[in-house]
Amino acid sequence: MEAGDFSLEYIDACGELHEGPLEAMWSTRFEAAGQVRAFPSYRGQRNFPGWYWAATSGELVGFESWVELGHLMRLDSEPDVVAFAAQPFRLSWRPGDRARRVSHTPDYFVRRRDGTAVVLDVRPDDRIEPEDAVKFAATAAACALVGWDFERVGVLDPVLAANLRWLSGYRHPRVRREPTATGLRAAFTRPRGLLAGARAVGDPIAVLPVLFHLVWCRELAVDLEAGLLSAATTVRPASAFAGEASGDADASEAAVAG
Repeated sequence: MEAGDFSLEYIDACGELHEGPLEAMWSTRFEAAGQVRAFPSYRGQRNFPGWYWAATSGELVGFESWVELGHLMRLDSEPDVVAFAAQPFRLSWRPGDRARRVSHTPDYFVRRRDGTAVVLDVRPDDRIEPEDAVKFAATAAACALVGWDFERVGVLDPVLAANLRWLSGYRHPRVRREPTATGLRAAFTRPRGLLAGARAVGDPIAVLPVLFHLVWCRELAVDLEAGLLSAATTVRPASAFAGEASGDADASEAAVAG
């Protein structure tokens, strides 16, 4: 399939519907688009839709399940992400020689700091039907044609999800306090325990919220998948953690090459 085989419709920030071929519409700022599909709400509903306030943009972003909420928190805490929107557009195409068009609405459109984009579908591995797999594959193909990345993600690691849920309570910029933030960055110029570093700056009751905010913003680094946050959790300078991660990746690549 080529870019001209796909059509796309979206709702702009003013609530107006736009429709056209993907090859003509792809440059739209979909991270600022309105939801092209509303979330249903009814008695006895098994999933939990709602709204998440994103510190990245200062706006509410919709989610349709706890699984989606987990990924919203993940996106909101990633420094490389500058904006994202839910249900950003409806993509449609005609498979083969069929007369009836097939459509799919991805869950999120994500804009990165370098200007690149990723289209995200959130679906647990055990809930992907054959028809869903076909739609995901077609969406991935459409994204590749216009230079977007495509990811289908499932349930977050439970430890990561729990840590993000805790840290998200401190995501608002109002939590940041100077000179406490400066003191914390100085206290963690070398790796040390979370509570020990906080006590070195002042009363933990006042210092810990700022520390959690800096971890959320990735100004200080913690391995959020190694275990639940605790007093003994090792906190590092963000640059040191990035260097360790890069070193681990290089070592893994060398091992594979070897």
